[in-house]
Amino acid sequence: MKLFGLYLKQRWGVFCAFILFFITFFITFYLYHLPVKAVIYPFMLCTIVGMVMIIVDFIRVRKKHISLSKLKGVSAPLISELPKSPLIECRDYQDIIRSLKEQQRDLQTEMTKGYNETVEYYTVWAHQIKTPIAAMKLNLQNEDTPLSRRLSSDLFRIEQYVEMALTFLRLSSPSTDYVLKEYDLDSVIKQAVRKFSGEFINRKISLDYKPISTSVITDEKWLSFCLGQIISNALKYTREGSVKIYLETPKTLCIEDTGIGIAPEDLPRVFEKGYTGYNGRTDKSASGIGLYLCRSILERLGHKITASSVVGQGTVISINLEQYNIKE
Repeated sequence: MKLFGLYLKQRWGVFCAFILFFITFFITFYLYHLPVKAVIYPFMLCTIVGMVMIIVDFIRVRKKHISLSKLKGVSAPLISELPKSPLIECRDYQDIIRSLKEQQRDLQTEMTKGYNETVEYYTVWAHQIKTPIAAMKLNLQNEDTPLSRRLSSDLFRIEQYVEMALTFLRLSSPSTDYVLKEYDLDSVIKQAVRKFSGEFINRKISLDYKPISTSVITDEKWLSFCLGQIISNALKYTREGSVKIYLETPKTLCIEDTGIGIAPEDLPRVFEKGYTGYNGRTDKSASGIGLYLCRSILERLGHKITASSVVGQGTVISINLEQYNIKE
């Protein structure tokens, strides 16, 4: 009924013209003293024919409306052709839409090309910068002084930032190489912790971790990256104490530190892109990208990450790794 009401509103000019013609004929016949009944019969006949034409026209409009409504749920690249219309203004609108689609396609192609060039440039840059980093690590391995240990720690963080930049670029790519299968969670944790062994020793922070002996369905490479980011943050904001890794029921991996904690007003936004909060204002090197990347990656893997914290006591990052079993 709503569509029919809109149809009548669109055709109001035709109805008004029909009534006006009838009134004109009626007045003319009346003024010339002609039989008024001679007007009523043609009027009734024209009304019946007009109603039939209205019904036929409404059915045509309704079919077109249904066709166009179906196209609303289709993405623009998949719309090959619009329903044909005899109306000149509709054809003009269709020409405008085709022109906009072509412009959108050209713009999309240009943006994709620019994105691919950017990814290619930073990928090459990352591989190039890894060469001097590796050379510096070899040179520092020959020395064991407080300065060399501090430089090794800084160099390790540089490696992390390079990997973070590459991950940030890959995250927007539609061809990200996720491989979901069953992994031993201990092997993934050890892989992430091993990278920070020097940090734990140099900063005299203890690691409280006991084998979990459970398996999860995930992607080893991407989960390991997320764990690395979380452990890195734990070490970054922990002056003394420990980092604890344990499993809660059913399959929630927790990484707890005894660091400075997160302010209550910052806690709901710690996973937002670029948000650093109070800790970011005290630590100028904070970028607000690490936890954002973790949340984005874990959501794509079907996991959920949450944070709880008490200022001055520490922070707990929890990752729910429970998933339905999948067939290989």
